[in-house]
Amino acid sequence: MKLNLDFGVVLERWPAFLDGAVMTLQLAVIATLLGAAIGAVGAVCRRSRNRLAAGISDIYVETIRNTPLLVQIFLVYFGLASMGLKFSAFTVAAVALTINVGAYTTEIMRAGFDSIPRGQIEAAEGLALSRLQIYWHVVLWPAVERVYPALTSQFVLLMLASSVTSQISAEELTAVANYIQSDTYRAFETYILVAIAYIALSLIMRTGFWALGLVLFPRRRRLGTPL
Repeated sequence: MKLNLDFGVVLERWPAFLDGAVMTLQLAVIATLLGAAIGAVGAVCRRSRNRLAAGISDIYVETIRNTPLLVQIFLVYFGLASMGLKFSAFTVAAVALTINVGAYTTEIMRAGFDSIPRGQIEAAEGLALSRLQIYWHVVLWPAVERVYPALTSQFVLLMLASSVTSQISAEELTAVANYIQSDTYRAFETYILVAIAYIALSLIMRTGFWALGLVLFPRRRRLGTPL
């Protein structure tokens, strides 16, 4: 059996691939920024003495972590439509991805908070620091530093998982590939190029997070600790 590959007809569609890659990165960046904020607030709530806040955070995290991303996307997509709210596929995809990664970020951040020694917090209280100062300088920032590698890996996984949003016609990389292979009948070549594109996007994101970590955590840079 002879394998006849023809990448030329697929590569002719490179502008479409580029547009899809850009949208994939846009979805990843938006969901990462908003999901990080949700994760920080959710982690604080999970460790709060307020039972209502802790309970809501627990339900949110466990619900998202125990349901498929595709189901969550459909719930947001059809849920908003049933309420008469019409949004673009890109907006719905960004909202669904943010909700998803926010739950995972909450759990990662909670682990980071739990890693902060109680004595460190008591020392800050002894210095008469305000609750806000303690949370920012003694709890939140050191916790983020400790779990930064796990957070960045989760955000890269989010970018890869964004391919599922092609099911609601969000024109990201996988959706573009679906259109191209249906036009060219070169499915194997198309998805080889898409796989390479996802690898490139992953490397771009990991490099960006590595550089950001060098800026945010100079102490780890001085010690030579991997980010």
